[in-house]
Amino acid sequence: MWRFNEKKHEMETPLRLKIKSLPFGVHEIACHLDEAFFTEEEPVEVRQANVDVSVKVTRHDERVYHLKLSCCGTLMIPCDRCLDDMEHVVDVSYELDVKQDGNSLDDSNDGLLIIPESWTELDVAPLVRDTVLLTVPLVHNHASENDCNAGMLDRLDAYQSGTASENPSHDAMVDPRWDALRKLSEQE
Repeated sequence: MWRFNEKKHEMETPLRLKIKSLPFGVHEIACHLDEAFFTEEEPVEVRQANVDVSVKVTRHDERVYHLKLSCCGTLMIPCDRCLDDMEHVVDVSYELDVKQDGNSLDDSNDGLLIIPESWTELDVAPLVRDTVLLTVPLVHNHASENDCNAGMLDRLDAYQSGTASENPSHDAMVDPRWDALRKLSEQE
């Protein structure tokens, strides 16, 4: 989940915190995310994104930081029922303490991230990405079937009832070997 000095992320971004040079106190970073941010790492079903992110970093001492993320905006994702675009509202915040200690990364605790003392930067982009994407429910449908694509729903109903066929002459083109297999399964 956490990256450090990966080749494809060499460019400066607001979500890459220079933690070693960060002065003590509170610092705020704001940025805007579009769909490219969400599809950069792996394909996800985000067709459009308009999300504003605020990261508040409080440096307590030489090795301890407190992060508070706030993400507000919208994602355009496909409806599982009709496949048309639907708007998903994002309004989420997340807090995390970061401590530099030792030589290894430990993200096993939900509220505490331990990073190696040698790290000079911390890329919080994966945390922001996961925080926003976890707001999307497993099943995402329009609020009402009336909002769904009526043509697609009619087609789905026809397939579920068994009255639809993509190719009207499909039955005439069935390989006779399948009929033989069907007869065998009916005998059992």
